[in-house]
Amino acid sequence: MTARIALGAAKSGRPISAHRCRFGVAASVLASLMFFSDCASADEGGVSFWIPGLFGSLAATPQQPGWALANIYYHTSVSAGADVAGAREFTLNRVPANGTLNANLNLNINAIANLGLVIPSYTFATPVLGGQASVSLMAAYGVVGTSLAGTLSGVATVPPFGSRPFGPLSDNISDTTWGFGDLAPMFQLKWNAGVNNFMTYVTGDIPVGAYQSTRLSNIGIGHGAIDAGGGYTYFNPQTGHEFSGVLGVTYNFKNTATQYQSGVDLHFDWGASQFLSKEVMVGLVGYIYKEVGCDSGSGDRVGCFQSQVFGIGPQIGFLFPVGDMQGYLNFKAYGEFGNENRPAGFNTWVTFAISPPAPGAPPTTKPIVRKY
Repeated sequence: MTARIALGAAKSGRPISAHRCRFGVAASVLASLMFFSDCASADEGGVSFWIPGLFGSLAATPQQPGWALANIYYHTSVSAGADVAGAREFTLNRVPANGTLNANLNLNINAIANLGLVIPSYTFATPVLGGQASVSLMAAYGVVGTSLAGTLSGVATVPPFGSRPFGPLSDNISDTTWGFGDLAPMFQLKWNAGVNNFMTYVTGDIPVGAYQSTRLSNIGIGHGAIDAGGGYTYFNPQTGHEFSGVLGVTYNFKNTATQYQSGVDLHFDWGASQFLSKEVMVGLVGYIYKEVGCDSGSGDRVGCFQSQVFGIGPQIGFLFPVGDMQGYLNFKAYGEFGNENRPAGFNTWVTFAISPPAPGAPPTTKPIVRKY
């Protein structure tokens, strides 16, 4: 069935009340924006292509055809122990060649990032496979600061001299990087059937961002990736209840600078919200991220290194007219826990976006009056 913005029309056979129309207007705008309202990091050195929480509430709900633009300020502060810090020591070649670390590790790594994300998107009016198609491109610019400190010891194997112990070594390094991030194009298809909405997507990483394998702080990830998945949204415009979930899988290509290939990643993003009025919604968001494949490659000196993290937090959103367009402002925050082989901490988001208003939205400009 062709996707429609008028979500309240849902094949009910009854006329849509004004109350339901107001929720439909709010939902259609949020559907076009909230996909972008979340943009963190596993795998090689504890950094992944997929940013957990990228999908949120109303992720599968059809959008209003036309151009939309989201601008996001993203702040994150994370830290990790010896597992991630030790892996970064290997990547930076601060451990003797062919060395293997023993259990005597006392390392910590901390990172703070402030990024601006710009995400233009276009939703097509012509149906594709009975659904609604859209394309988007995410770009980023900002600053990342990272510090690593502690001691390590291990065994250095240097043929033909055999194995010899080294350390304990004391290390204290830090750096800051300004620059652009990688580009992430995305294609989506969405279908609406009453209160049930379905979607599928494919995206990937174009590794053009600021990255150097010998640098502690990077904004790009240094390798390409392909990610695909599908999702579902339940939205009832009569009650304002909503729940969304999106499951995806990432395949990572080899980082040719380090000869390291991260394993296959599995991620599930979810959101639940309640519309308090046509202008305000509140709710919760969360994610589950887990690496299900082992890392590999000649540059992998830490073994399988499977990563995971969980996150949850609150959100609040506001809708308002911007000329003849629809504006949206969203605040959200995630607290992370249960991390393994990757940093964890918290991240906050401030999103401002504009998109075409949904059909039935009240006019935001005065009509032209002519006197003859």
